[in-house]
Amino acid sequence: MISIIEAYKDDRGQSMSTDASAAILDELFAVIEGRKAADPESSYTAKLFAKGRKKIAQKVGEEGVECAIAAVSETPDDVVAESADLLYHLMVLWAEQGITPDRIYAELGKRVGVSGLAEKAARAKTGKPL
Repeated sequence: MISIIEAYKDDRGQSMSTDASAAILDELFAVIEGRKAADPESSYTAKLFAKGRKKIAQKVGEEGVECAIAAVSETPDDVVAESADLLYHLMVLWAEQGITPDRIYAELGKRVGVSGLAEKAARAKTGKPL
């Protein structure tokens, strides 16, 4: 089984261009979903699913910390790489939870054009976590 990263190289073996649209996230999510049924011995993603939610959540935390460390003490390229790792692990968590990217997009869409301070104040009034 090829890795998820290999699945996103073109027919010449080149990584996709940096101008690829956000549709790549939906495609990546579909690959992640497909790995739920894969053999954990041949797929890192399947191995994460086999280890369960706690392990997946732990990986999200680790990758978040690595991204923050890269932002403080490494190069922008390192931040890009760590951000991609974080996003991948978040998507594995979404898949494990039965959350589709469309739900995340919808939530982000609600926040576009809304002041972060106003949005937090509205959540505070409803008792939702900040």
